[in-house]
Amino acid sequence: MVRKFSIALFLSSLFATWVSAQDVLDNVNLYIGTANDYGQMSPGACMPYSQIQVCPDSKPRQHPGYDYEVTQISGFSINRLSGVGGSGCGGNVSIMPDETGENVHLIKSTEQATPGYYSVQLSNGVWFTATANRRMAVERFSFPSAEKAVLLLNPGTAFDKMYKTSFRKIGENVAQGYIDCANTCRRGNYHLHYRIYTSAPFEMQELEGGRKKLTFPTLSARYVEVRIVVSTGLEKELDAMKESDVWRTDFLSMVERAQQEWRRLLSTVKVEGGTADQRTIFYTSLYRTFHSPFVVTDRNMKHYLGTDGKEHEEKGFTYYSSWSLWDTYRTKFPLITLLDPRRSSDIMQSLSTLYLTGKKDWSTQYECVPTVRTEHAIATLLDAYRQGINIPNLRDAYPGMIEEVKRLSLKSPDQCLEAAGDFWALGQLAGELGMPEDASKWTARGEEIFDSIWPREFQKIDDTFTKMRGNGLYQGTRWQYRWGAPMFLDRMINMVGKKKLGQELVTFFEKELYNQGNEPDIHVPFLFARLGMPEKTGLTVRPLATEVVTHRYGGNDAYPTPWVGCAFVNAPRGYAPEMDEDDGAMSAWYVFTSIGLYPLVVGEAQYEVFSPLFDKVTLRLGDKEVVITTKGRTNKNQPLKYATWNGKKLQNYRITVSEIKKGGELTFIY
Repeated sequence: MVRKFSIALFLSSLFATWVSAQDVLDNVNLYIGTANDYGQMSPGACMPYSQIQVCPDSKPRQHPGYDYEVTQISGFSINRLSGVGGSGCGGNVSIMPDETGENVHLIKSTEQATPGYYSVQLSNGVWFTATANRRMAVERFSFPSAEKAVLLLNPGTAFDKMYKTSFRKIGENVAQGYIDCANTCRRGNYHLHYRIYTSAPFEMQELEGGRKKLTFPTLSARYVEVRIVVSTGLEKELDAMKESDVWRTDFLSMVERAQQEWRRLLSTVKVEGGTADQRTIFYTSLYRTFHSPFVVTDRNMKHYLGTDGKEHEEKGFTYYSSWSLWDTYRTKFPLITLLDPRRSSDIMQSLSTLYLTGKKDWSTQYECVPTVRTEHAIATLLDAYRQGINIPNLRDAYPGMIEEVKRLSLKSPDQCLEAAGDFWALGQLAGELGMPEDASKWTARGEEIFDSIWPREFQKIDDTFTKMRGNGLYQGTRWQYRWGAPMFLDRMINMVGKKKLGQELVTFFEKELYNQGNEPDIHVPFLFARLGMPEKTGLTVRPLATEVVTHRYGGNDAYPTPWVGCAFVNAPRGYAPEMDEDDGAMSAWYVFTSIGLYPLVVGEAQYEVFSPLFDKVTLRLGDKEVVITTKGRTNKNQPLKYATWNGKKLQNYRITVSEIKKGGELTFIY
């Protein structure tokens, strides 16, 4: 099918659309955290929950492919994970609009990125524009002349190891490919079937290294549009989308649809006050929270590749995949559950399904999209269930959860703490499902593990507590991990004493032992209220989120020299050095921190309440609203006196999610 377009009409329409769109999207800066090793994010074009994220890949690249500070590129690929570290994941189906593919650079002054859209001019004169939906990448290449229209396509690109790839032309303007590729940190594989459609017929020439040279001998326009459709991990599902479906929606309409979806999600929270930079960081963080997990099935494609390597059919819910739960269960999923409960039901049913089709801590050999890891899924499901999310297959998954906790490793102190938390979550879930004997058994097992490890490894502080990875710890110190099981805080108090434990918490922050660069202790600032010092929560959190402070630790180790700076800034070097955004975990942390609510114990379905960053926050929760305001605050470091919910004083600086979802007014008095 040959498509003809008017580039002048397209660009003028796009400009007219944008100049009239002064809304929440204007507060999103997609370049935050995209430079060097300061967040590992990209400004690619995507929709919410979409495995498609079209973006240039820098040469040399960073983990997500893109580096703001590098102008040379290797091409434009269709997928990537956000800030997950390692070697990244994705980077497939790269296209370069150039005869040789060598020495092509971005002209940075022309680069534009906004939710659902990316564009840039290249040093060879080609203009590139892109948008996407959840199934399809749309890439437009505008050449200086029709005679110079050539695309170099590399079906074998990947940010990590490529195990198998195939590619063949199946029509005058259609080709089909397959990828078997390493998942994050080379743990497991993902399988990608895709089909490429071009707006004009092409001829294909085989080049060295598996690359394909596409030329367009009958091209009358100056540009070519390429649409790349991905399947659900199954080749047969590609036939579910007809070519007429591929071209049904024009480029501009696709941009508008993507922006409408982003606008809807970002408008669930309205913030007032703060600085312009703080509002931009906030909405950019909220935007990145909704990048994943990815929609896999839809109305056209009902079957998908399960983690057991078999074909499965969606039954009553949309199937999602792509998880980084070790990071994201702490913040991101509690936030999605609060702000997007309709999708959260499908997401949680998908997560529960893993216990039926085969679940490992990391990727299996049969993933249908790029993914990372799935530890602490039980706590994630428990938290959503207690928030009122409908998870019909939760009881079916329960036997698989029992098998999972029986496999938990107890080799290192941090594994023991995390296992204790998993047993606690399973016990709580058993209670919710009406299994009191199981509830007692699993809860007791969690307490037993905690009581065996915490007094021995974490109670008595000594000089070794500041050493990263001491005694086999994973990405943390003893100081940071000693707070790692907040569901057992009462047991810690019984062992140490409330006053002494509180003093030790103060020391932890005074000596700059907290690590904003990784997840093990990001909940620790929110322990103060439970130790009798609620005013210290906001006074501790605000500098971490907004001010220049001393950081002694990066993502995986201590800095050779402490880094002095702000961990969240409105700039390409938007995070602390070596700090990964971790698939929305750090973004959601910033969002919760800004609104004065935090899920300290995932699974309790409660929030700690503390001074918000903004003067007023409105949460739009379906047909309910929560209005969060401050009264009497004259400076940012003013201590909180108390907080009220619908006019009644909160006694313990804690509120249940169920109360929040009813709507009301949360007021902070200074």
